[in-house]
Amino acid sequence: MKKSLQLISVLLITIFTNTYTHAAQSGSDSNKANSLPYYNGPEFTPNWLSSDSPKLSNFHKISDFKFMDQTGEYLTNKDMEGKIYVASFFFTSCPGICPKMRSQLSNVQTEFLQDDDVFIISHSIQPENDTVEVLQEYADENDIKAGKWYLVTGKRDDIYTIAREDYFANEDLGEYVSNNDFLHTENIVLVDQNRHIRGIYNGLNKTSITHLIADVKTLQQEKNKAN
Repeated sequence: MKKSLQLISVLLITIFTNTYTHAAQSGSDSNKANSLPYYNGPEFTPNWLSSDSPKLSNFHKISDFKFMDQTGEYLTNKDMEGKIYVASFFFTSCPGICPKMRSQLSNVQTEFLQDDDVFIISHSIQPENDTVEVLQEYADENDIKAGKWYLVTGKRDDIYTIAREDYFANEDLGEYVSNNDFLHTENIVLVDQNRHIRGIYNGLNKTSITHLIADVKTLQQEKNKAN
C-alpha cells in the first residue's frame, strides 16, 4: 500500500514538474515572440533582455555621430534621441545591389512616412564622390524624402569606423571588386530609441524587409509601454 502511495506521489510530482516546465517555456517563447533581442557583436548573437535589465547599462550602443545630409544640414545622434531608425550603407553610383536595397527601403519610407518616431539613415561609403549636391540629386531622382530618409556623407574614416565598429559591417567594406564596383554590405540594421541594435535584415530580400517593418512596430509598442 505504502509503495503504491509512493508511486502515485512520484507520478503526481513528475506530472506537475513537467506541466510547470512546459508553461515556463511557453511563457518564455511568448515573451520572445512579443519582443526583440539585443545585439552586441558582429556575430549577431541574440541577447534576450528586458528593456529595464541592468545589463543594458553597459551594453553595446551606437556611438555619437555627426554627418551631413542631402540638404546640407548636419545630422547627429542627438537628432535621433528617443527615435527608432534604420541604418544602411550605399553609394550613389553603385550599379549592383544599391538599387534593390533602395527599392526595399522605399517601402519602409512609405510605411512610416507620417510617423515622427521612425527614420532611415543611409551612409555613403564613397563620401569623396557623394557630395551634398550629388546626394540631393540622387534623392530627387528616387523620391527620397528629406527629414524622413537621410542620405549622409562625411569624413571617410568616421563613416568606416561607425560602419565596422558600431553597425558591424563587413571588414571588406569599401574594397574594389572591379574597376567599376565597390564592396559594401546588404545588411540593414534596426536601432531603437536608446541606440541599441535590435535587428539585422537582408536589404535585398522583400520578406526580410517585411519582418523589419513588423519589428519597427514592435519597438514602437515597447517604447509606448516604457513611457
